[in-house]
Amino acid sequence: MTTQSPPADARDDGPLESVSFHGLKAGPKLIVLGAVHGNEGCGPAAINRVITECRSGALSVLRGEVTFVPVANPKARRQNTREGDRNLNRDMRERPQPSDNEDRIGNRLCALLREHDVLLDVHSFKGEGEPFVFFGPQDNTGPLEAFRHAQAEAAFAACLGTSILIHGWLEIYVRLIAARERLNLPRLAVTQGFGTTEYMRFAGGYGVTLECGQHDDPASIDVGYAAIRNALAHLGLIDAPRSSVPRPKVIHMSGLVICEAHGDRVEGDWKTGEVITAGQPIARRADGEVLLASRDGFAIFPNRTPKPGEAVIYLGEASSRPV
Repeated sequence: MTTQSPPADARDDGPLESVSFHGLKAGPKLIVLGAVHGNEGCGPAAINRVITECRSGALSVLRGEVTFVPVANPKARRQNTREGDRNLNRDMRERPQPSDNEDRIGNRLCALLREHDVLLDVHSFKGEGEPFVFFGPQDNTGPLEAFRHAQAEAAFAACLGTSILIHGWLEIYVRLIAARERLNLPRLAVTQGFGTTEYMRFAGGYGVTLECGQHDDPASIDVGYAAIRNALAHLGLIDAPRSSVPRPKVIHMSGLVICEAHGDRVEGDWKTGEVITAGQPIARRADGEVLLASRDGFAIFPNRTPKPGEAVIYLGEASSRPV
């Protein structure tokens, strides 16, 4: 008898595993995602640690519900790559005719997100730097990212335990699109900036992205684990004291240097959240021109290997947002 191999889609896709705990009293519904990018292992490790404690009774979910998705992108996780076919955390939306791995996963994740009130998306990063949290806009009814849970989301971001909070992603993404147009590069849609948290806000809830530290640093697992426990306590799902939380530095993404040609690069060993002083060199063009910071601020996401049309470095300024 001849055994046929399963179709490629069947081998490469999921399944997505989710684990839920339902309190017996009313409360909010939290969803926690890990490995949206497959080479970021701190999320699955931290989430599975909390699942084990919930199952053993070391943690008891008394109110509301929590759903854990330790590995949101199984194909990318199996490959230990950032992407399966493309970046799952871009252009996040439902597609009636999915065409790749991330399309199919996105359909399932969007359905899960709509069933919950709050999202914690656990990530890590390649370079050096302190853990930080991305959160969303002020309450508004504008066309870019209408929102009505700014106060609750900011408080949620602040409870997670990082010393840095950053906001302004979609605003700066619009500026990146405009900069690419000036370079006559292919136009990007604003929706390319939409990931899990943007979809969660679109669906009526709120959510944040936690960046726990470097990919392979064991300490990033501890950061993720502590943040998940703090999230459960903050939302009242468990009765437990939160760990000590520092007063965070809040940064607004306010500028960027775009890569105009191969050879453009960061000038200096910047890390996300590091202070930049006006006049300091921040980037160097391929022709040798050095770009200086026009004002005091902060480095965000320095890119050591930028391609034309990508940001060499994002820039931030001190924010007055209350958290």
